[in-house]
Amino acid sequence: MTQAERDELMQIVRELSYEQREVTLASGRKSNFYFDGKQTTLHAKGGLLVGKAFWEEIKAFEGPIDGVGGLTLGADPIATATSIAAVLAGEQAHAFIIRKEPKGHGTGQWLEGRKNLPAGSRVVIVEDVTTTGGSSIKAVDRAREEGLEVVGIVTLVDREEGARENIEGAGIPLRAVFTRTQVVG
Repeated sequence: MTQAERDELMQIVRELSYEQREVTLASGRKSNFYFDGKQTTLHAKGGLLVGKAFWEEIKAFEGPIDGVGGLTLGADPIATATSIAAVLAGEQAHAFIIRKEPKGHGTGQWLEGRKNLPAGSRVVIVEDVTTTGGSSIKAVDRAREEGLEVVGIVTLVDREEGARENIEGAGIPLRAVFTRTQVVG
């Protein structure tokens, strides 16, 4: 990913994903600003740049990475874009999706894309936005229950409200494409 592409991605995040307004976050906390990462990850150019940025961050982890994924819905476009970016770079990392509850019919599975990732596969959890890290840790726990080895987490935007401390305190490395400070000062 070039610096120009990174700058363009940050501009897309600023324009499409950042809002100054009162919201209740997934953690239950109130905030006067919001990052809607899906506005960037589902944007045509934003999605392409997200995939490239995430693949760049993921390559910083040691050893081979077999898969990328996380909790539906925020992780879905990121995992797919990152998987495609890996293939375009001559490597391979399969996308997977962790359901919020097991599939209600058929196999009743929690994890989509399972056949591409046998037990012991090394994976990275991806997120659009991290606040306290609770959703990320939930994804790590579910992936581990499915027999995957989680080597780290990558987020598009770290709100800088405790996620790094909570995630790294649980022994999991966290990498952020951007921090709140980088995006909005």
